[in-house]
Amino acid sequence: MWPRILLLAVLTAVAWLSWVVVIPVDLPQSPYKLTIGPNRTLGQVARSLAEEGVIRNRNIMMLLGRAQGMDRKIKPGLYQFSESVSMWDILQRLADGHPDEASLTLIEGWNFRQFRQAIDRNPDIKHEARDLSDAQLLQQLGLDGVQAEGLFFPSTYLFTPGSSDLELYRRAYNTMQQKLDAAWSARKADLPYHTPYELLIMASLVEKETSLDADRPLVAAVFVNRLRKGMRLQTDPSVIYGMGSAYHGNISKADLRRDTPYNTYTRNGLTPTPIAMPGKAALEAAANPANSSALYFVAKGDGSSYFSATLDEHNQAVRKYILKKGTND
Repeated sequence: MWPRILLLAVLTAVAWLSWVVVIPVDLPQSPYKLTIGPNRTLGQVARSLAEEGVIRNRNIMMLLGRAQGMDRKIKPGLYQFSESVSMWDILQRLADGHPDEASLTLIEGWNFRQFRQAIDRNPDIKHEARDLSDAQLLQQLGLDGVQAEGLFFPSTYLFTPGSSDLELYRRAYNTMQQKLDAAWSARKADLPYHTPYELLIMASLVEKETSLDADRPLVAAVFVNRLRKGMRLQTDPSVIYGMGSAYHGNISKADLRRDTPYNTYTRNGLTPTPIAMPGKAALEAAANPANSSALYFVAKGDGSSYFSATLDEHNQAVRKYILKKGTND
């Protein structure tokens, strides 16, 4: 009796597992597009597929995927499936690692050197510009006589594997021009910069000073107020950019005094070029700073900043948030 019950249970489990894994599911639309971001986990992929009715059991997919080592090597990109598909088909497609469209993610705040490194490391890109200097690369893009920094928009770009790196550079440049034109058109009146490029420089400074959306318009307001009063911007990220490879994680008082074109402690006005790739929020903050009389800000240690209109108030904030922690300003 028990052997029969056990056999029936085993057959039932096998039938259920086959239904879950190998029997196709009709897709909600055709083609069905599955986009996997650069940091998306197998668990997240399985959850979204289950929620959309593309697979029957996300836990089984996770177990099978981990058995194949896919939780460690899942490849970003866009995968397309037609009509109906089984969980096994999806797993094999992901394990094969050849998306219909690969992806390249450029991070807000990266500089041009980091951008080039990301492109050069991507195995799905045809590398036609890898051995070109920055000037030669810009020449290929029809951008003779300009500085590359800040001209490319940080975002996730999907592309067909085998696409030229020059095409991705061109897309990132054109996207930045579109975003910058939109910000310039929507800017406040009477800002102390007179060209879209100066707005781009300001946006890059804002981008490097804070990653908090709520603080970006206030940081922009501080810089705008300082420019209007003829005060130096005194922003550490610009000093770091000017130090180049000499920067190793800390800024000394000597570094703040050492003059470079990007040292906003020793020079008035904006930096000569952007110092990073600003994102959409930083561009909008530069175009529309907060209505604030603040001239100073200090990091509070929780990702946000404290903004002050007077030097006395700022010094109190420094004592509260910086000196009491035993760190240097």
